[in-house]
Amino acid sequence: MKILFLAICLTAMACPAFSQELYVNTEPASNMATGSLGIRVENQGFFSPTYKNRSTIEAMYGVSRHLMVHGSVYASDYYSNSQHFEGGSVYAKYRFLSIDTVQKHFRGAVFAKLASINNPVPNQEITLEGDNSGLQSGVIFTQLLHKLALSGSASYLRAFDNRGGYNLPGGQTRNAAAYTLSAGYLVLPKNYRDYKQVNMNLYVELLGKTNPGHAQSYLDVAPAVQFIFNSVCRLDFSYRTPLYNDMERNSKNMYLVRLEYNFFNL
Repeated sequence: MKILFLAICLTAMACPAFSQELYVNTEPASNMATGSLGIRVENQGFFSPTYKNRSTIEAMYGVSRHLMVHGSVYASDYYSNSQHFEGGSVYAKYRFLSIDTVQKHFRGAVFAKLASINNPVPNQEITLEGDNSGLQSGVIFTQLLHKLALSGSASYLRAFDNRGGYNLPGGQTRNAAAYTLSAGYLVLPKNYRDYKQVNMNLYVELLGKTNPGHAQSYLDVAPAVQFIFNSVCRLDFSYRTPLYNDMERNSKNMYLVRLEYNFFNL
């Protein structure tokens, strides 16, 4: 119990400095603490032309200071009249670079994601969060500057045919490039006293994707607000909208609500 209490206290002490790296729509280059488990329950959707939504359950585990893994399952009514199980994905991130100073650090990581999905493929966007089976790999860099955290990523996606006989239509791309730029700022607490204080973070994220050779691309802006309770429970709200869009997709004008709880020193 003493070891568990110490782990929670150390995590809480770090939370005001690093919580603004817990981006809502993207992953930072930083990892979870070794031996910690995070559980996420998420809902996202759109209201036009009709209301549709997707729910995700995700588990995350810190294998070591360099490696963390995720596993997700998806259910939605995007492609049917009722909610149905769509499939799942696995994700791994390896942090290869850490440059740390007082209230500042710079991190670099590589990641890979693999998804297996059972859905039709009517859209031009390749996304592994319930829409496409495929593989994604890329690199992330994150810079913390006291209360401000900046992060950027670039990745390559390769779509496979979906399970259930849902093949990619002829002429539709199997390749895409994705890129993100995120900023997070710690608003509360103004003065840190203990880990029970509520943390509030504000975010602005740019989310882009391009299908090379098909003149299909988009760039979204996604403002978000985040609350962290007792340094273990996290609540996120976000809404993304296009700055420009030349791609048929579900992710345009989409809200996101997420609840996450973390268990330390497992």
